[in-house]
Amino acid sequence: MEHIFLVNPAAGKEDPTPVAQRAAAQLEKALGEPCTIQISRAPGELTELARKAGASGNEVRLYACGGDGTFHEVVAGAMEFPNVAVTCLPLGSGNDFIKQFPHPEAFFRMEEFENTVEKRLDLMDVSGCVAVNVCSVGFDARIGTQIDRYRRLPLLSGPRAYWASVVVNLIRGVVKPCRVELQEGPVVDEDMTLACVCNGSWYGGSFHPVPEADSSDGLLDVLLVKKVSRLTVARVIAAYQKGHYADYPNLIAHYQTKRLRIVTPEKEPVNLDGELIHSRDITIQLLPGKLRLFGPAAAWEN
Repeated sequence: MEHIFLVNPAAGKEDPTPVAQRAAAQLEKALGEPCTIQISRAPGELTELARKAGASGNEVRLYACGGDGTFHEVVAGAMEFPNVAVTCLPLGSGNDFIKQFPHPEAFFRMEEFENTVEKRLDLMDVSGCVAVNVCSVGFDARIGTQIDRYRRLPLLSGPRAYWASVVVNLIRGVVKPCRVELQEGPVVDEDMTLACVCNGSWYGGSFHPVPEADSSDGLLDVLLVKKVSRLTVARVIAAYQKGHYADYPNLIAHYQTKRLRIVTPEKEPVNLDGELIHSRDITIQLLPGKLRLFGPAAAWEN
């Protein structure tokens, strides 16, 4: 079996390449199997490197070395190849994917990868794009996609970056018309604050909107935050962020489905695991068991 460490040198505050090199050397010594390093030089190149590894036909394990964006890129390239399994070495500024496991800290210890297990996880097809954790549209997407920009400013690290983005987007406006067509559910056509489709349970660093969301249950969890005023949006979004959507049954609706369509009058930002696209009409389709994931056995232990 071949082990390939795919590195995003722009992930995190410091280039993670030296850490990935040490990890590869440690694993090669422990397993006695070849471990190589490949480094991306441009956005999207990790997807192509993953496709190239899959097209070889060899049994390959890919280690996405970076944050959620890095993992997203690698999964997009590897998902069509049954000979490829993927994991992540959490070396980026955002590592939300691993938070769904009972012991995410196991992913930070290379020695734990000497004893691994494989699982099949669901993915989402978003009008031809892939998403692992979340797809969101509206106020939430505008906030989430700007957090990294503010996080890089000296005085706006951590939660301050989030609240800076909230303030800026409050000024720009909260509510937009939106039509959501659920395959297993109603058609909701009204002014909304945001629509969020969860495959995983964490995103955006601190958002945990549907704690019970399970990326292996064959269902997508959908939260629709209805029209709220500027005076109440902070309180409602705070509850949404913490997974307390049931505290606002008249303002936050929860559905489960396998397919849905979201339509807006104008192009809106769409957040795909922290990556940004713009669209006014997207279809989100569950891809059951599409991801062949491996990871430390310790991460799944209860």
